[in-house]
Amino acid sequence: MATPRELRNGKLANKLIDNLHKRHYDAYYCPTGADVIDKVKELIPEGSSISWGGSYSIRDIGLTTYLKNGNYQVYDRDDVTTQEDKLRIYRKAFECDYYLASANAISEDGVIVNIDGNGNRVAAITWGPTHVILVIGLNKVCQDVDAAIKRARSTAAPWNMARFDFNTPCQTDGTCHDCKSPNSICNYISIQRMSHPAKRHIVILVGEDLGY
Repeated sequence: MATPRELRNGKLANKLIDNLHKRHYDAYYCPTGADVIDKVKELIPEGSSISWGGSYSIRDIGLTTYLKNGNYQVYDRDDVTTQEDKLRIYRKAFECDYYLASANAISEDGVIVNIDGNGNRVAAITWGPTHVILVIGLNKVCQDVDAAIKRARSTAAPWNMARFDFNTPCQTDGTCHDCKSPNSICNYISIQRMSHPAKRHIVILVGEDLGY
């Protein structure tokens, strides 16, 4: 018998998928991270070139490990050590068949919000790779766009900044100060209304708490 959370997640996912379709996305719901890997197997043909950003959502469910062990051409910035090589992979991502990422927030009507320090992730999501797959836990769903932006700024950014040894106000007290620190990771904010060309973006909603 389904739990109240499972029932709610299913209903929420169905609503979001309907709204995403209206915005020209391809969209799916996977109850678990293991289901996401099975779905990605269906979506990405073997031999495809693939890259991704710094998403913990796709790492935590084991998706990146699966792809690196599979029959794909993978470009992973974690496999290189120099900044020059990382920049090379950032640029290579624009030529890939598939780019994987998550989102910092998504509104109930299907608007996706991301925030970046360097801008490479929002740039690749916006233009370049043939297909973009966004793996988004339902913990990132917000009531509207304003709430999604607030989540990206006040929740996702301080959590992500806690991973780095940077001197920013949110490192000190865990809250957003709308700072102008040179180390800020809130430099580029993307508000994505629709997928263009249609179905270039594939959203996989997940019934688990994923990422930040």
